[in-house]
Amino acid sequence: MDGTALLRWGRACLTGLEHRREEINALNVFPVPDADTGTNLLATMRAAVEAGEAATARENRDGSAARAVAVAMAHGATVGARGNSGIILSQVLRGVADAVDGGPFTADSLRAALARASELVREALSVPIEGTILTVLDCAAAAAAQCPDQELANVALAAADGAAKALGDTPFQLGVLRRAGVVDAGARGLVVLLDSLVTVTRGEAPARPEYPRPAAARPAPTGDAEPQYEVMYLLTGSDERRVAALRARLGELGDSVVVVGDGGGSWSAHVHCADAGAAVEAGIAAGEPSRIRIENVVFTSRRDAPAWSADVAADLGERANSAHPPAGDGVSGSRIRPVGTGGSAPPADSTQVVAGGLGPSARATREVPADRGILAVVAGAGAATLFEDAGAVVLAGDEPVTATTLLAAIRRMPNREVLVLPNGALPAHELVAVGVAARDAHRDVLLLPSASMVQGLAALAVHDRGRMAVDDAFAMSEAAATTRWGALRAATERALTMVGTCEPGDGLGLAGHDVVVIERDVPAAGRTLLDRLLAFGGELVTLLVGASAPDGLGDELAAHIARNFPGVEVIVYSGGQHGDSVQIGVE
Repeated sequence: MDGTALLRWGRACLTGLEHRREEINALNVFPVPDADTGTNLLATMRAAVEAGEAATARENRDGSAARAVAVAMAHGATVGARGNSGIILSQVLRGVADAVDGGPFTADSLRAALARASELVREALSVPIEGTILTVLDCAAAAAAQCPDQELANVALAAADGAAKALGDTPFQLGVLRRAGVVDAGARGLVVLLDSLVTVTRGEAPARPEYPRPAAARPAPTGDAEPQYEVMYLLTGSDERRVAALRARLGELGDSVVVVGDGGGSWSAHVHCADAGAAVEAGIAAGEPSRIRIENVVFTSRRDAPAWSADVAADLGERANSAHPPAGDGVSGSRIRPVGTGGSAPPADSTQVVAGGLGPSARATREVPADRGILAVVAGAGAATLFEDAGAVVLAGDEPVTATTLLAAIRRMPNREVLVLPNGALPAHELVAVGVAARDAHRDVLLLPSASMVQGLAALAVHDRGRMAVDDAFAMSEAAATTRWGALRAATERALTMVGTCEPGDGLGLAGHDVVVIERDVPAAGRTLLDRLLAFGGELVTLLVGASAPDGLGDELAAHIARNFPGVEVIVYSGGQHGDSVQIGVE
């Protein structure tokens, strides 16, 4: 198999996991019966395939090198791992990457990959438990090693059959599985992956039995149950010594500890513990944590949806800018919508939202709680109208927002499910603290990684209350994260930046929070910044014009895009924010 064939296998895994997701979720009783193993495996594999596809695109030719694709998939899975099972899946893919060296992926490569994956997973676990995916992976590796054939398809079948036999034995090895009458969920997912490899190499899928699901509903947690959290984050800027110390520290804090690497300087950490803050602090001591995710694993009662989670992709020092009333109007040559007219603002849906005095435009509280509400921190009256028109409740960010203010706003939301768009208002460690404090036995709260208002608008555009909350949050987080954003400001004093010294009155262009452009004025900085942001491609540019923007700036920037980037759509809104003359989003 070359790189293209490996990608074909990855896509087959996605199809198989999608088909078996509900089954795998239902089997999920260990280590925590939160019914999300199938969802986590699918999300992790999706991240791996997307990374592999990106690697193939960079190769820009058919028959991409197997190693380049395998390494990319392993890295993508490590970065995008969801849950304990997702982290273990990333090590299976790392085993594949480590086994491919220059040539194609062969029968010997598969043997080496499974053996390496088994070794990596055992090293990564603080307390290996038999009767789980760990045991089944060992059996798959042993079956592949014992197969004398040199055809990849036949070795793959031997490994898959060995894994399937071991899967059937898991209830006899782990008491919690035996009492529930089920096989191990993560191991069932591994069999799906190996069966997918058989399908790709042999052209037909092995026949597997229907595995029984739990006969009885899971008991609801008691009111006095000790809160337990699943904490996950990506770690960079570390080394093997510090990672080993992190693994030991997480083992002191809780259980289900897994810390794994992609072999390229990134690690993914996972733990179940009572003190989520201490687990995050351990990551800070070991390196640079990001993509922090916390889920309550005690109060979960609905299948396939965590009771609380916080997805944070912002840097630990991110802050939002302040804002005030709207200014500016529409300009010709673009799709331009002054605030308050609706226009092409992110579409509102049927989500019912209740304000309860969150900001100047707060609506009256409904007697019946809505199913899902969105809370957004927004600076500027014009921008607030945009978010409200799109169905969000606005927490005014005209003055700095504190963790206490955000927590109080979340608690005033009457919804069972609350999605929060912080839009850069607080640094990540404070958002984690807010999320933990907001945890409630009767409410799911998910904090999304929007670092700016334009990212928040992009997230709102894909919001769909018809999806499960975790899937809706995943789609919205992805939309926010894939929106490149920048800002324009006027320098108020002489200062040293990463691109040189600016003088009062200079125009500054920022990519994220970093100054990357200094020009004689704001319009010139805007043109240069747009050229740089659009050099990487883009289909839609959103310009959120602030109160301090020079007259006609939106017009001028829209015309610049039309001249130099034909086919790129432009939407200009009057946001009214102070601090940023314009916020720019590129999707």
